[in-house]
Amino acid sequence: MYSFFYYYYFCRMKRGRKTTEANSSSSEETTEKESKRHKVTDEKTITVQSPDWANLLQDIILQVFQYLPLLDRAHASQVCRSWNQVFHMPDLWRCFEFELNQPATSYLRATHPELIKQIIKRHSNHLQYVSFKVDSSKESAEAACDILSQLVNCSLKTLGLISTARPSFMDLPKSHFISALTVVFVNSKSLSSLKIDDTPVDDPSLKVLVANNSDTLKLLKMSSCPHVSPAGILCVADQCHGLRELALNYHLLSDELLLALSSEKHVRLEHLRIDVVSENPGQTQFHTIQKSSWDAFIKHSPKVNLVMYFFLYEEEFDPFFRYEIPVTHLYFGRSVSKDVLGRVGMTCPRLVELVVCANGLRPLDEELIRIAERCKYLSAVGLGECEVSCSAFVEFVKMCGGRLSQLSIMEEVLIPDQKYSLEQIHWEVSKHLGRVWFPDMMPTW
Repeated sequence: MYSFFYYYYFCRMKRGRKTTEANSSSSEETTEKESKRHKVTDEKTITVQSPDWANLLQDIILQVFQYLPLLDRAHASQVCRSWNQVFHMPDLWRCFEFELNQPATSYLRATHPELIKQIIKRHSNHLQYVSFKVDSSKESAEAACDILSQLVNCSLKTLGLISTARPSFMDLPKSHFISALTVVFVNSKSLSSLKIDDTPVDDPSLKVLVANNSDTLKLLKMSSCPHVSPAGILCVADQCHGLRELALNYHLLSDELLLALSSEKHVRLEHLRIDVVSENPGQTQFHTIQKSSWDAFIKHSPKVNLVMYFFLYEEEFDPFFRYEIPVTHLYFGRSVSKDVLGRVGMTCPRLVELVVCANGLRPLDEELIRIAERCKYLSAVGLGECEVSCSAFVEFVKMCGGRLSQLSIMEEVLIPDQKYSLEQIHWEVSKHLGRVWFPDMMPTW
């Protein structure tokens, strides 16, 4: 009996040991499988959390780079070879502004000389929209000309020469400037926009411009270019039939020019800016444009914005506003007399915007009322050193009504009278405008 018991106990123990070993073995296998599974999962997690930036699509990187400033873009290009390739893609170099400043005379940031060399060497044939922003130094203007003279492999669509202070391009030898500019005119063949205000451009260089870009030129701004004659600008109007925007000084405006811009071959002009400037009183003679020329011009381009800036002395206004003129935006930068403003109300029915910087100490009550009566499209008014009675001003606003979208009047302009005080005029004007209005305040600091 005892032997049977020991035999039974031995078998149970042996069976239990096998079961334990089997369970242990199974547990180890399960643990190993779980470990492997977690390892695979961890590897996948690591892969998701640490993407390979170098394998991003270049189109995506290109879109990001287009929103970055140049300096940040240059830093990003050093991340990897792929990003550096994107940095040099043509799409990023079609538009560029050269900032040329002398550290000793300007606080503005300048384009680094090494970057300029790299652009000329690797990207000059990619440039299409280029501007030069220069300070008042002759050295900066010379640097701009040096760059222009090297753009022999590019085909620019727009070019702008911008003087941030006084016109430094006028300090250069005329031949040096013309030589650099004609390089662009000859090689571009597709210029559509040209801004060359305050430069020594002349008639022969404009002929080169027309000979190579007459079919594409749409915008030309060349105010304060003393070496250009009326014949030179007339050549541009005669040949560039797609011209839509033009800015020039009054001495270049002529009856022949207006008629050329009104020919059947020419597209409708959209914007014409005329600067009427006198530096020394009594030394400049201003000619008169015939009414028939203006009539032909407006008949051809009925929606044109005619913008005129006047920087004259009071005695020099005699040739102007003697008959109807189709001006839409009128700016008086110097003092203008009551008589001239009265004529504006009689002769400018298309007037949309009027800005008067100064008038003197004689109230402009009657003149403002006349302008409100005759100028039915007037929507923006600015008055500086003038005087207007509060009653007349309220009447002016009442006549113009809600079409006055911009009304900038210095508080010193308004003269209180028996009907309105400065406190009351705020409410009265706001009522007629249909919005809250306050006169402008001169800052005190």
